[in-house]
Amino acid sequence: MKSLSPEQAESAAVPELIAATEQAMPQQANALARARAFAEPLIAGETLDTGENTLAHADAVAAILKSMGGSQAMQAASYLVYATSHLNKPQEIIAKAFGENYAALAMETNKLVRIQRQARDASDAQPIDDAKAQTEAVRKMLLAFSRDLRVVMLRLASRLQTLRWHAATKNPAPPSVCNEVLHVFAPLANRLGIWQVKWEMEDLAFRFLDPDTYRAVAGQLDQKRTERETYVEQLRSRLEAELLAQGIKASVYGRPKHIYSIVKKMRGKSLDFDQVFDIRALRVIVPSVDDCYAALSWVHEKFTPLVEEFDDYIAKPKPNGYQSLHTIVRDKEGRPIEIQIRTQAMHDHAEHGVAAHWAYKEAGTKGYSGVTASGEYDAKIAVLRQLLAWERDLVGSGDGLFDDRIYVLTPDAAVVELPRGATPVDFAYTVHTSLGHRCRGARVDGAMVPLNTPLQNGQTVEVISAKEGGPSRDWLNAELNFLVSHRGRAKVRAWFNEQVRHETIARGRESVEKLLQREGKTAFKLEDLASQLGFKSAEDLFFAVGKDEFSLRNIETLLKPPEPLPDPDEIVLLKKARSVERSPKGGVLVVGIDSLMTQLAKCCKPAPPDSIRGFVTRGKGVSIHREDCSNFRELASRSPERVIDVEWGVPKGEGGSVYPVDVGIEASDRQGLLRDISEVFAKEKMNVIGVQTQSVKGTAWMTFTVEIADSQRLNKVLGLVGEVNGVRWAKRR
Repeated sequence: MKSLSPEQAESAAVPELIAATEQAMPQQANALARARAFAEPLIAGETLDTGENTLAHADAVAAILKSMGGSQAMQAASYLVYATSHLNKPQEIIAKAFGENYAALAMETNKLVRIQRQARDASDAQPIDDAKAQTEAVRKMLLAFSRDLRVVMLRLASRLQTLRWHAATKNPAPPSVCNEVLHVFAPLANRLGIWQVKWEMEDLAFRFLDPDTYRAVAGQLDQKRTERETYVEQLRSRLEAELLAQGIKASVYGRPKHIYSIVKKMRGKSLDFDQVFDIRALRVIVPSVDDCYAALSWVHEKFTPLVEEFDDYIAKPKPNGYQSLHTIVRDKEGRPIEIQIRTQAMHDHAEHGVAAHWAYKEAGTKGYSGVTASGEYDAKIAVLRQLLAWERDLVGSGDGLFDDRIYVLTPDAAVVELPRGATPVDFAYTVHTSLGHRCRGARVDGAMVPLNTPLQNGQTVEVISAKEGGPSRDWLNAELNFLVSHRGRAKVRAWFNEQVRHETIARGRESVEKLLQREGKTAFKLEDLASQLGFKSAEDLFFAVGKDEFSLRNIETLLKPPEPLPDPDEIVLLKKARSVERSPKGGVLVVGIDSLMTQLAKCCKPAPPDSIRGFVTRGKGVSIHREDCSNFRELASRSPERVIDVEWGVPKGEGGSVYPVDVGIEASDRQGLLRDISEVFAKEKMNVIGVQTQSVKGTAWMTFTVEIADSQRLNKVLGLVGEVNGVRWAKRR
């Protein structure tokens, strides 16, 4: 058995797709009439952006779909597409009335219509024939069609009707619409072999874009129309009769003339109108492939062939599956005649391509996106590969389109867009993060490949995954080329960061729970503890403790009971003296009492020249507070009789007393932040005797305990700390 080329194999899959026409959507009784009746009250009184009545447009689209071989179900969808914008919950309502399949098709088509309208609205700044704009237009269509291939027929039929309406009403079509037709829709129809739509679209769009050239060529065609048609008819009759005499039952037709193709040939090859070969053209339809070659042999025997103009698209079909024999011959007078020879099946495909009866079954084995094309899987793959071949054509044009992207297929024939050079691991992460983490192997077009194999356009990729597990650290090694996409790299880094976080939280939790056991506070709620310490959750507290960014001493301090206020009965009443004496011990001057023991309060850590007050404690002498200390104000309000006046003593000699104070800092967390702040204190010769840090979601809170002799000098140092990169504020606590 003769092996098939890849192109032949793909085109061989198309008949499967064609045969499945009536199964594209669940067939319902009177679906077409019901859909029209459903949409009519919603759209009958409105017009499209072009000015055409919406219902009339839908009627015409349904008729075009019918002429292309679309089923009644497909025609019904043309009405539902335009009804969606008038419904509050279109998907839900249409699904209830007609089924999920109709609803999905209507919504997907409507979505693409909106995208294309936005692209046209921006065309004044960036025309559709601009390389970048065309790239995006094609890319969006590819992805839309990959989700539901039937969108192709609906969009092509709708755009063809728009052009017909403009022609019929003599209302010129906008250049943005015509350019979109020539650069996106017509190439799409060409790629899928829907010639009937392609030629008509091109002629109509060209007619509006360049009306002078169009009329000139049309006029030249009309000048000798009668003479040419008479000649072609005589040639047609002779060819049909003589082939029949040779035992070849052939149907011979004159081939339509397409003005846009004539102009392209004239411009591309710098030809005059009379030099265009296919001005006179015939098409020969025969029963079999053998008859095609037999007919070709007879034609070459009776006429003089131009060898360089012969193409055998039967032996080597075009990428879109088109098959035919093309030859150009000259008659006795030297007039060129183009003759195409093909079978009826080839002719049907050439006229309507895969759209002849577009469909694919929607049931069967579930894949990544939930639905696969079951029996028509190979057919759907063939069509998608035609769309991807379209993309390859653009890349090969030298315009640089799609140089940064490739498209591959999942096992259920969904298109996945990836950066060029992407690997199966990139593919897995693009499909789903969990699939990426569990990826252990891959098949590309059915063959096992290493996970760092670069993928190519149109390949089918199947991921082999474990039930659970995580990525490999090797995937982050740039030299090993496991990951190209930023998304994939970010997902792998996030996975490992989360593992580290889990371990850190577990370590912090263990430390906090041990502390609570030592202090006999196991009944203390962890969330309450975290909240009192300024954390949003217990996990954030554990994480800070686990990273050694938050000292357990802070928790111990919180858990210790507050110092009880002195019993009023045990107060030693102190009478204020009328004179002021300086304490020989230095440090603090106590009004009226010279030898009373003093201590600096830890809650506010006063230092000269702060305004200070004293509070007589039970058994610990006088506690010295800053006058603005909240703790002092509370003590004074409860026991005002125990407050005494104090002031700083005069330091003796150089290098007098130093006092510990706390400095609070908030900053954006970064590497080296603690070092940079510590250097400021070191340069200013301030001794740091304690540091506590806490970092939550990129924000660092720090408390530095520094020794100072003068709190006024501290303000200058805090200004320097505030200039450190990332520091938001720095102030004394």
